[in-house]
Amino acid sequence: MAVIPSATRCQSIETKHFTMAFLPSAYTMKPRSQIAFLHDVTMAALSFGISMILRMGDIESALQAKVFVPGTVMFTATAAVVFLAMRMYRGIWRYASMNDLVTLAKAVTVLVLVFSLEMFFFFRLEGVPRSVPIINWFVLLAMLGGPRFLYRLFKDRRFDWHLDLSATPKIPVLLVGAGDGAELFIRTASRSHAFAYAPVGIVSESQGRVGRHMHGVEVLGTVADIQDVVANLNGEGRPRRLVLTKETIKGADVRELLDAAQSLGMTLARMPRIDDLTSGDGEEVRIRPIAIEDLLGRPQQPLDRDAMSSLVKDKRVLVSGAGGSIGSELVRQVADIGPAELVLVDNSEFALYLIDQEMGENQAGLTRHAVIADVRDRARMDQLFAHYKPELVFHAAALKHVPLVEDNPFEGILTNAIGTRNVADACEAAGVSVMVMISTDKAVNPTNIMGATKRIAESYVQALDLRRGQAQGTRFVTVRFGNVLGSTGSVVPLFQKQLAAGGPITVTHPDMTRYFMTIREAVELVLQASALGASNHTADGKIFVLDMGEPVKIVELARQMIRLAGLEPGVDIEIQFTGPRPGEKLFEEIFHGAEPPVPTKAPGVLLASPRTQDVEAVNDTLNTLDQAARNENLDTLLAGIGQLVPEYAPPPDLDTGN
Repeated sequence: MAVIPSATRCQSIETKHFTMAFLPSAYTMKPRSQIAFLHDVTMAALSFGISMILRMGDIESALQAKVFVPGTVMFTATAAVVFLAMRMYRGIWRYASMNDLVTLAKAVTVLVLVFSLEMFFFFRLEGVPRSVPIINWFVLLAMLGGPRFLYRLFKDRRFDWHLDLSATPKIPVLLVGAGDGAELFIRTASRSHAFAYAPVGIVSESQGRVGRHMHGVEVLGTVADIQDVVANLNGEGRPRRLVLTKETIKGADVRELLDAAQSLGMTLARMPRIDDLTSGDGEEVRIRPIAIEDLLGRPQQPLDRDAMSSLVKDKRVLVSGAGGSIGSELVRQVADIGPAELVLVDNSEFALYLIDQEMGENQAGLTRHAVIADVRDRARMDQLFAHYKPELVFHAAALKHVPLVEDNPFEGILTNAIGTRNVADACEAAGVSVMVMISTDKAVNPTNIMGATKRIAESYVQALDLRRGQAQGTRFVTVRFGNVLGSTGSVVPLFQKQLAAGGPITVTHPDMTRYFMTIREAVELVLQASALGASNHTADGKIFVLDMGEPVKIVELARQMIRLAGLEPGVDIEIQFTGPRPGEKLFEEIFHGAEPPVPTKAPGVLLASPRTQDVEAVNDTLNTLDQAARNENLDTLLAGIGQLVPEYAPPPDLDTGN
C-alpha cells in the first residue's frame, strides 16, 4: 500500500477542509437553492457585459474591448465564490423582503470590490472604464433583486388580470389599529384568495394616521369615529365585523368596542397574539372571537425575568395542588424557566394525571415526579419532602369554593389551615430555601369559613417567617390575589354552561362585584412576588398582594358574555338574581383597613403589613382546631377561628351538613 508523505497528506487534508468549510452550501443546497444559485451566477455574467455596453455606448465597442471576455469570466467566477460565502441561499424567494435586499446589496458590494482588486492586479485596470464597477453594482443588484420580488408578487397573487370565479366570497371587515398587526392582516388578505376576510378600511387610535394608506387600505378615521366610518361604507363595502389588530388593548376599550359593534349590527373579533401564531407565514393568521379575558384585559406589567429565573432555574421545585387551576399554571411557567427537577403533588389522581401528561408532551426532557399525596397527612408530607429534598415549594393546594367549604367547615380547616401547617413544617424540616403560599382576597375581613381558614394559614406562615428573621432557614413568602378567570368553581365556566343550555344566567345579586385577572397573569405576578420576597428581608412577615385593578360587577360580566355569544341580554338570554349564598360578600377586599398597601419595585405587586401573631400561640390554637375538626365539634371550631381571626363574622345559620 502506498504511503502518502506526511507533508502532502497534511496539505490534502487542509485543502479538503478549506473547500468543505468555504463551500458547504454547494454540497448541501436543495434543488431550488441550486436553481437560485445558477440564476444569480448567470445574472452576474450578463451584468458585466451589460455594464460595459452601457458605459461604451454600443455593443460593438464593448465586445472589442480586450477585457470583455476575461473580465466576464473573472466576474462570474468571483460572483460564484462570493455568493456562496455570503450564504445567500437560506432565504425563500416566496418571502423576499427588505432583509433579503440588504443581503443582496452586501453581496454585490463585496463582489464589486473584490473584482476591482482582481482587475487591478491582473490588468492594472487597462481597458476598464473607471465607472464600470459602479454601473455594474446597480445593474447586478437590479438583476438579482428584480426576479425575487416579481416572484413574490406572483406567489402573492397580486396580478389580478384574471377573474377567479371560484374564489370564496370575502367578508368585509373594519380593522381597529393602524400598526404592525393591521399590516400583517392586509398582507394575508391580499396574498390568499382562500382568506375569508377583505379589509375595507382602518380606524386608528390617533388622528395622526387618518387619511394615510396601508397597502392600499385607507385609515378612515379614529376609533371614536367608528359610527360615522361605518355609515359612510354603504352597500357591499359595509363591514360586517370589527377586527382588533393590536396585541394589547385595555379591557375597558374592548368593552366599548363590543358595545359599538353590537349597536351597528356587527361582531367583534381579534387577531391572535404574536406568540399564538403557529408560523411566520401570514396565511396562518386566523382571527378569533373576543374572549372574556379580552374584556377584562389590562396592560401587561413588565416582569423581572432575570429575578424569576434566578429563583427557579436549576432548582428542585415542588408544587402542591399541581393539578388545580393555579397549580397547573405554576407548573407550566416554572417548567419553562428550567428547574433541575419538578415534583407535582396533588390529592386528585385525575387532575395530577392531566398535568403530568401535559408535561410529558411539552417538557419531555425535564425530570419530574407525579406524587399522589394529601397535604392533611403530616407523616406523608414529611416523608415526601425528606425523599425529594425540594429547594423551592409553591403551596397552591386548598379548598377554595366558598359555599362548599361553608357546608363542610371541618374539611376546610383540615385542608387550608392544618394542611398549610403540615407543608410549612415539612419545608423547615427538609431545609427548603423558599416556600410560597398562595392566598386569597377572601382572607381579608372574612365572612366565610374558606376566607377564615386562609387567613389562619397566612398567620402561621407569617409567624414562621418572622421567627426566622435574618437567620438561615426557610424563607416564607405569602402572595394574595383575587379571582382568576376560568378557575375551578369560578363564575365564567358556570355562565358558559348556562349560555350553552340557552339560559337563564344566574347572578346572586345585582351589586355583587369581584376582582378578576387571568390565570396566566396571576401566576406571572406570583413568580415575580416570590422572587422579590426571597431576596428582600424588609418584607419579612408581610404579604405580597397582586394589583387586581378595578373590581367588576358580576351582572355586567354576565351581560358581556351574552353579547359575546351574539345574543341580547334580557331578550335572548334572561339574567336571574338568586340571592347571595352563605358566606358571600357583595364587595371583596384586597387589603384590611389596618394594612395600607405599599408599592414595591415590581409593578403590579404591592406589600401589605397585616396583624402578626406569635408562632407558638398560633400553633397551639391550630392544635385545638385540628382536634375540633376531627371530632366535628363546631362550637370549638368557631371559637378557635375567632381567636385567630377576630374580624371573622360567621353567618348565623351556619350548617355543617353533617
